[in-house]
Amino acid sequence: MRWTKEELDRYHRQMILPQVGPEGQERLKRASVVVVGAGGLGVPVLQYLVAAGVGRVGVVEMDRVEVSNLHRQVLYATEDVGEPKALVAQKRLQALNPLVRVETYPVRLTSENALEILRPYDLVVDASDNFPTRYLVNDAAVLLGKPLVFGAIYQFDGQVAVFHHPTPHGEMGPCYRCLFPKPPPPGAVPSCAEAGVFGVLPAVVGSLMAAEALKVLLGIGKPLAGHLLLYDALEASFRKLAVRRNPQCPVCGDEPTQRELVDYEAFCGLR
Repeated sequence: MRWTKEELDRYHRQMILPQVGPEGQERLKRASVVVVGAGGLGVPVLQYLVAAGVGRVGVVEMDRVEVSNLHRQVLYATEDVGEPKALVAQKRLQALNPLVRVETYPVRLTSENALEILRPYDLVVDASDNFPTRYLVNDAAVLLGKPLVFGAIYQFDGQVAVFHHPTPHGEMGPCYRCLFPKPPPPGAVPSCAEAGVFGVLPAVVGSLMAAEALKVLLGIGKPLAGHLLLYDALEASFRKLAVRRNPQCPVCGDEPTQRELVDYEAFCGLR
């Protein structure tokens, strides 16, 4: 492996970790990750993956920057209001680390384009904020055989998991559908716009998601495969729940019955 002086200077304190080393940094340099959502959760995920030297990072985000985003989505500034998040994120991330390649998809992820967009990447990160996209990303990742890092937030609470990835015991871990076979009824779970969100919560949960993504890429530690991590910001507490793969899961089960993407708006009762 040949490293430039800029690479050695930039990644030195990561490369001297015995669990990483030059070989691990090379793995990150050759790796690719696509992040669905560049909002509260996606921003810290993107920042830390790019800073760590993941060679190719994709950003899937169709929204534009709004003033109401700025108390938690710290990649954006007041001057960016009205601009496409994906393009602003690309500019800031390339400024953070010009050695990585940041690709943007300023479109809505749908059943028609999901497989095409996600297929070229090694790892998928779901930083979305709605149930149709979560089920879509999960199903697409399973169909493509990709590991999936998942995160969700609500007011002061967060969740993190790694789906469709081998557990420390060697068996394949569950997918999102194993944990949540059916979506909640429409309107049962308020959005952040309706229920509010603690500004620093996405930073904590997004950083945990980035850590899980890096562990999967490096092949180190014990990723949260087969577990759901719960974080309570008010209590400053963590709980880790064991989750098993459902052999009858229609997507990742022993005899899957769903072999293509469906209409997820209809599946979630929104159409």
